[in-house]
Amino acid sequence: MRAIRRFTVRPLLPEPLRPLEELATNLRWSWHPPTQDFFEALDPPRWQESGHDPVRLLGALSTQRLDELASDRASLDRLAVAYSDLQEYLTGPRWYQQHADDGGPASIAYFSPEFGITAALPQYSGGLGILAGDHLKTASDMGVPIVGVGLLYRAGYFRQSLSREGWQQERYPVSDPDGLPLTLLYELDGTVPYVHIGLPGGKRLAARIWIAQVGRVPLLLLESDEKTNADLGYDVTDRLYGGGPEHRLLQEMLLGIGGVRALRAYARIRSAPAPEVFHTNEGHAGFLGLERIRELTEGSGLDFDTALEITRAGTVFTTHTPVPAGIDRFQRDVVRQHFGGDNACPGLPVERVLDLGAENYAGGDGTMFNMAVMGLRLAQRANGVSVLHGSVSRSMFAGLWPGFDAPEVPISSITNGVHAPTWVAREFTELGGNGSGDRPADGAEGVSPLTLWGIKRTLRQRLVLDVRRRLRDAWLQRGATPAELGWVDSVLDPDVLTIGFARRVPSYKRLTLMLCDPVRLTSLLLDPDRPVQLVIAGKAHPADDGGKRLIQELVRFADDPLVRHRIAFLPDYDIAMAQPLYPGCDVWLNNPLRPYEACGTSGMKAALNGGLNLSILDGWWDEWYDGDNGWAIPSADGIGDPDRRDLVEAHALYDLVEKEVASRFYDRDADGLPVRWMEMVQHTLESLRPKVLSTRMLGQYVTELYAPTARTARNLQADHAAAQALATWKRRVQDNWPAVRVEHVQTSGIGDVAEVGAAMSVEVYVALAELQPGDVEVHVVHGRVGDDDTLDGSAATSLSPVESYEGGHHRFAGDVTLDRTGPFGYTVRVLPHHELLASPAELGLVAWPDSHVD
Repeated sequence: MRAIRRFTVRPLLPEPLRPLEELATNLRWSWHPPTQDFFEALDPPRWQESGHDPVRLLGALSTQRLDELASDRASLDRLAVAYSDLQEYLTGPRWYQQHADDGGPASIAYFSPEFGITAALPQYSGGLGILAGDHLKTASDMGVPIVGVGLLYRAGYFRQSLSREGWQQERYPVSDPDGLPLTLLYELDGTVPYVHIGLPGGKRLAARIWIAQVGRVPLLLLESDEKTNADLGYDVTDRLYGGGPEHRLLQEMLLGIGGVRALRAYARIRSAPAPEVFHTNEGHAGFLGLERIRELTEGSGLDFDTALEITRAGTVFTTHTPVPAGIDRFQRDVVRQHFGGDNACPGLPVERVLDLGAENYAGGDGTMFNMAVMGLRLAQRANGVSVLHGSVSRSMFAGLWPGFDAPEVPISSITNGVHAPTWVAREFTELGGNGSGDRPADGAEGVSPLTLWGIKRTLRQRLVLDVRRRLRDAWLQRGATPAELGWVDSVLDPDVLTIGFARRVPSYKRLTLMLCDPVRLTSLLLDPDRPVQLVIAGKAHPADDGGKRLIQELVRFADDPLVRHRIAFLPDYDIAMAQPLYPGCDVWLNNPLRPYEACGTSGMKAALNGGLNLSILDGWWDEWYDGDNGWAIPSADGIGDPDRRDLVEAHALYDLVEKEVASRFYDRDADGLPVRWMEMVQHTLESLRPKVLSTRMLGQYVTELYAPTARTARNLQADHAAAQALATWKRRVQDNWPAVRVEHVQTSGIGDVAEVGAAMSVEVYVALAELQPGDVEVHVVHGRVGDDDTLDGSAATSLSPVESYEGGHHRFAGDVTLDRTGPFGYTVRVLPHHELLASPAELGLVAWPDSHVD
């Protein structure tokens, strides 16, 4: 029989055990081995049964066992040590308190639609969520004052299984928040505060605020209450990335608008500082900017443009995808319906809202509202997540800054990193004598190759056992009987070269590239002297039948009795699966269609565990591959036929595996040690580790984005008159810009023969209409010039205003030093200039000489 309702009853802990509650609900345990060991010691069998989840463990302990623990002096002593260690971690000074200057923000709000903290809190689908989780955990370790904001999805993403035929199937088990490591936010009088959002037709969306405590960092998760929202017809926070367009729109309104309101409630109740910086990850949370504008217009009486400047000054936008299909877009009429009509806010004119997300640029669709475009327009600073992705993003969004070459589009880059305490196997962490988990080992310096090789063998063996267990469970779900699964005990070999591939399954990640030539792949797997084995995992979006067909194709190949002992596809890829997978693999494979991998952090995690990368030069690998830390799969970028391109790159992959990867792995000395292989492993551990750590990444965010954003925001928030003056100045510049032009350019000083080191004097005559010389910058843009007169590697030299004439005409002058030999060219341009602009390109305005100007 089935229950008509389910809920979770939390244990009532005896008074001596009350600190267990904070230890269990503070997610620091998920990356802190000593705390994990403490919970395991309470009841080892139930710790395994709980999936290493302290909340589930405590719920499974009998009252008798709790009473035993409460009266056991040794257990209480261990509890006191664990609790004291947590308190010291939460209150002691960290990197931010010791190194951040006085201008650092007091609080930073970090918005993301998903967060991958631990398998015990399944609120993530893939790389964006895992990165967001690593960002928060790193902020906790470094003491950076971040507050996370997301949604609490009752069914998470989905649980993946396979049919007998290998077709992906989805399940959506509902989680009870009371059974998760969460606490509900209460008012001081014990009542539950709700966030409300107005909807068309007089309806309101209501949500409670749950808190996941990620070490020192609170993560606020909004959950739409089914009972309160019965009139909506569905549960807004039922599934991550589920439902139709209106469902997604309501989720993003709740995340952005509701997220800001949740922050205000949290700050009021907990006396926490208000955020000075708002970090938007992808466009999903872009509506947060609208709520902040509304607060300023309706709460502080500011006009829309002034409120917009204050909002932009305090916002950072990070784009995480180089694929246009990965950007949320809604019909403008749907957005108009939700922000206009009977649901309009006086401080948010619906036409201004629509303008922020308008695709009013070459190639745009005038009927669509683009969330990423709105995010960029509402943020003064933006970045991509690798050097290559920054370049791709500048080209992808160049239409927002017409007249500028892609390299000058104001989107910078900070390459992602990974949280080592979460992803590094204990065996490697303990090499540095640090088993605390908060700070990873300092690499493998001074550790013998033989010791490292032994560790890798241990980790490979652990992975083999985990794969066999998961594969058996998967086949039982597919309908097999235990009697049919004896072969599973011989799947994989702890002494065989192990290659891992695990990620989401959109088409551009090319899950089945390895299957372009099944005969060739089979020969690699079954090589009698140098065999290879593959461990593969990944989920396709529930609506992506193309991705499901790729999974089915791979599963059918892996099901073949000829090769199934050498290749395994593991369903339901999640954090718990990934944690033994990365350390257990010798090689991490990544073969996306370049340049569609924004960053790709899985290979970083493998590298921290002594794995070598075998990858297309895309994402982070494009900037950090050095020839000795792995292998680069040649990319056939110039081939237009996608099938032929796949075939060319697949054969390049096969050749690398056969002739270089396997050859080096099996080339052993007299002691059985692959000397050249271990040289690459040691080089990887020593050279890549400082680069791929999330401490490096977050340090860059603090110094390059958060601190300057906070300074600008603080100035405008404290001085609304300055913000109003900036808005007025922008309107004046935009009104006058159609009349701004370069009238004449004159050079002197280089004679008949230009020699390196000479100074070229430049005078530029410009018309500025009603603008003043201080409103603009005049640049000479110069550099090497190609056969088609295109400047390559150009630099800009500012000219100074020297004379003004009637009618808005002005002369600027200065010198340019010829600092290179060879073909040299130059042009000039006029740009808006204001001390509060983060970039000269911020307004998207530039005036170039007409072709007849000399």
